[in-house]
Amino acid sequence: MLILERAVIMDTSNKVLKLGLPKGSLQDSTIDLFAHAGFHFSVQSRSYFPSIDDDELEAILIRAQEMAHYVELGAFDVGLTGKDWIIETDADVVEVADLVYSKASMRPVRWVLCVPENSPVQSVKDLEGKHIATEVVNITKKYLAKNGVNALVEFSWGATEVKPPDLADAIVEVTETGSSLRANKLRIVDTILESNTKLIANKNSWNDPWKREKIENMAMLLQGAINAQGKVGLKMNAPKSALDKIIAIIPALRQPTISHLSEDGWVALEVIVKEKIVRHLIPELKRAGAEGIFEYDINKLID
Repeated sequence: MLILERAVIMDTSNKVLKLGLPKGSLQDSTIDLFAHAGFHFSVQSRSYFPSIDDDELEAILIRAQEMAHYVELGAFDVGLTGKDWIIETDADVVEVADLVYSKASMRPVRWVLCVPENSPVQSVKDLEGKHIATEVVNITKKYLAKNGVNALVEFSWGATEVKPPDLADAIVEVTETGSSLRANKLRIVDTILESNTKLIANKNSWNDPWKREKIENMAMLLQGAINAQGKVGLKMNAPKSALDKIIAIIPALRQPTISHLSEDGWVALEVIVKEKIVRHLIPELKRAGAEGIFEYDINKLID
């Protein structure tokens, strides 16, 4: 209740955008993503109200599961939550941008139907009349209905992986790498839904010209930060005689930028490459004739 009361008294002028940030497993990766996008939050211990170096933003940390609901109501102009929770809560919001990142990687997560490794269940059809525990009750019920299966679906408050076989015949659980499921001796029967983080907006806020531009700018910078993940820039000088050989070596996103130097017969090259190949690439460039090779980090890459 305190959070909602605080949200009501936040500055409601049209020059302040109310932002909902996901609290919990996505919090640290989200704060880090915003930092790379140019928005620097400071989160105090046990506080739900981060400070931000942008006077036009006010933020509250709230569970991703509730975000779409509060964005729909207008408590937030914009927020970040998963596609899964938009579907689960049936929220009527504007889906502004896909932001494919999660707590451990830069890839979508999956909601999967699981049973114990030694369970006789081989497909969802085998769960007729059985008991399923999950946090996404509505998504699971729609999945069962689509497959013509009647089963008892019970909301799980947590520790869902430990419930089969004594407390449930099967579970529907989210996984990123599958390691937790394997550790609890669970077997995936089917993937119900793939989900990724989305930037969503309240419909009235989206129709406000100032807020929409602010949201669109935020989306562009966040997507740019995601695009830059795992990439670095390389600068180098090279004799023109070695240029064709060097270009053939570089697996760049696009053709390198080439500038002529004041010294005749020499050029400067600049490229963006995947960071994981640099340890192999730099020695090859050096042997091909490149000099003064300089590697630098990239915070944002805007297409």
